[in-house]
This record gives sequence, C-alpha cells and structure tokens, in this order.
Amino acid sequence: MEWTAMEINPEMMEKLGVGAKWRFVDVLGLEKDQLSTVPKPCCALMLLFPLTQQHESFRKQQADKVVAGSDVYFLKQTVGNSCGTIALLHIVGNNKDNMTFNDGSALKKFLDDTAALSIDERAKRFQENRVTCNQEAHNDIAAQGQCRPGQDDVNFHFIAFANVNGQLYEFDGKMEGAVNHGATKDETFVMDAAKVCRGFMEREEGEVRFSSVALCQS
Repeated sequence: MEWTAMEINPEMMEKLGVGAKWRFVDVLGLEKDQLSTVPKPCCALMLLFPLTQQHESFRKQQADKVVAGSDVYFLKQTVGNSCGTIALLHIVGNNKDNMTFNDGSALKKFLDDTAALSIDERAKRFQENRVTCNQEAHNDIAAQGQCRPGQDDVNFHFIAFANVNGQLYEFDGKMEGAVNHGATKDETFVMDAAKVCRGFMEREEGEVRFSSVALCQS
C-alpha cells in the first residue's frame, strides 16, 4: 500500500480534526538567531529531508538507541509515503493533553483506540483503516502541494521531535521506536531539537534540501 507523497502543509492539522489552538510555522533556519523567531510555546518540530545512503548507514548505528517500552506514543511506518501523517500522529499523540479536538476527530479516535496497543498492532491498525487513519485527508492535502510521486529520483522523509516528560525524543516511523536525545525543557526545546537536526545536515555534506516547521500555540 502506498499513499500520495505529501509536503509539509499546515492544513493537515485542521483536516485531521485538531483544534485551532496550535499552528505550524516555518522554521527559517536552524541557527540560534533564526530560531529566535519561532513563537513560544512550541511543542514539536518536523523535519523533511532526503533519504540517502549516508542516512541509512547512520540509522543502522542508532539501532541500540531506540527506546523500547517507554511511555511515548510511537507508530511504525508500514505504508509508503505516509511519513507526513505518521509524523503528525507522533506530534499529536505525544502532546494530547495540550491539544483540543473537533467533534468527530478521526485523529483523536485513532490515538485513543491504539493507545494501549503494541507498536506492531498500531501499524497494522493504521494500514487497515483508511478512514480512521485519514488517508483521504492526507491525499487531499498532498494533491494541493508541490511534493509529487515520481517528481524526481529523491525519496524525501518526515520525522518529528517532541518534548515528552522533559526528554527530547525523535520519532521516525522507519525505526523500531523513538530515540531519546536527552533532557530538554520548554524554554530550550526548539534549540535542543534544532541541534539534532543540524546533525542530519552535517552528515549530508553539500545537500541543501532540508526544511522544518514548528508546532506553536497561536
């Protein structure tokens, strides 16, 4: 199964039934002076980047850093091109107490229904339930953007970062669980997450196709 490739699009939150209290803003750069423009409070960061051989090699080295059996909400990606929606599920699933949801929100229903399931069971539920997982909403937003399947030979990927109980977690659906990057706090979260993102850029010397958005309170 494969979904339509999607670019970072702030309308996705509304389509998934998340209230207007939080909104995505563009992160203009990952250096300190550029990050100062990100509104606060900020509860999550999304990074879009090209998948390369260097990245795949790095991921293999991180296998022992995956957190198993933690309190974080993690969903493994088993559906092609669904990484944007997976990243959003990671963001909202680990910030549910801060979010408001519209009546009948398919996203809230999916998160509630899968809260007690294992990682593999969540992935199976996501794959089997197109309506609950909002494949229609995903594809509708994707059709409005500039990220198209077959647009070029580069496969782009979304990951997410969130502060969960004072720990900075990285959520990548291609892994077997979340990666803990150490202590963080609300005041430094954006800086701490950006530092990890800069590591992605430094490993890809000469590659400039990175972009990021932050989920901030409006």
